[in-house]
Amino acid sequence: MNKPFIPQLVYFEPNALDYPLGKELKEKFEKMGIETRFTTSHNQIRDLPGETDAQKYRIAKSTLVVGIRKTLKFDTSKPSAEYAIPLATGCMGHCHYCYLQTTMGSKPYIRTYVNVEEIFEAADRYIEERAPEITRFEAACTSDIVGIDHLTHSLKRAIEHIGQTELGRLRFVTKFHFVDHLLDAKHNGNTRFRFSINADYVIKNFEPGTSPLDKRIEAAAKVARAGYPLGFIVAPIYLHDGWEEGYRHMFERLDEELPQDARDDITFEFIQHRFTKPAKKVIEKNYPKTKLELDEEKRRYKWGKYGIGKYIYQKDEEDEIKSHLYGYMEKYFPNAKLEYFT
Repeated sequence: MNKPFIPQLVYFEPNALDYPLGKELKEKFEKMGIETRFTTSHNQIRDLPGETDAQKYRIAKSTLVVGIRKTLKFDTSKPSAEYAIPLATGCMGHCHYCYLQTTMGSKPYIRTYVNVEEIFEAADRYIEERAPEITRFEAACTSDIVGIDHLTHSLKRAIEHIGQTELGRLRFVTKFHFVDHLLDAKHNGNTRFRFSINADYVIKNFEPGTSPLDKRIEAAAKVARAGYPLGFIVAPIYLHDGWEEGYRHMFERLDEELPQDARDDITFEFIQHRFTKPAKKVIEKNYPKTKLELDEEKRRYKWGKYGIGKYIYQKDEEDEIKSHLYGYMEKYFPNAKLEYFT
């Protein structure tokens, strides 16, 4: 994706227009000539166009729903952060392996919430409750918030809000390079800006609708120069022909682009490819031509919480992944911190 996301269709909850951001978005989309409709709730979109499930799914992924976040009780977000801050739900990317396909089920459309001040007030209460401990908020648990922020600026406001706090920290991860409007945000070092990166093979075959690797790395360099603490998630680490070379090449490109003075506070998170039986079913329905390897016989089974186990790589494969990825990280970014490997 080289152009920022523009929805094909926008739904509004009527009460969303009681908020300044709701009014602003309504005017913006009408000026752009985008069709807008009303819906009683951001959880109830019943008249999405499309004849087949496949058509409905694709249209949903290019539909934005503007609503009010009614539940201001934040979910926990371990190990990344203490809480998930709910600014948006859903993503315009078409990553074949994404867990959002199962968690969002029949509601794959993108939702943005206009009652941002109420969300920030709730965040402040969580910070107060945990004082004098630091409280971290993850802004991209169920979305890629950067993908829509050029339209809403909710993330920018969150960065500046958390930037004014002493004990609050914000984190999010993105596969998009549309960061220019965030570079002048007054973050005060309280927001860690993370990019999801991968070998070219994985991005090309399994991440349609997202930014190419070189654009993500270019954006990461901009973000580093703007003084944000920086992080990278390599996920999912996926075994394919030439994977060792693919991931080495990814680290080399990162090394070429990133300014030296940004390297003392870089974090990495490594997440291996895994899938569940329900996820496999949904992936094969949404992306019937996917090349994603989903063969239970080739994997080992790991019990998961809620009784749904995951199929993960064999122990010897996992050891090989660790050996290569750790080696590349230590070679190119010796001062980086590994947050977790899973």
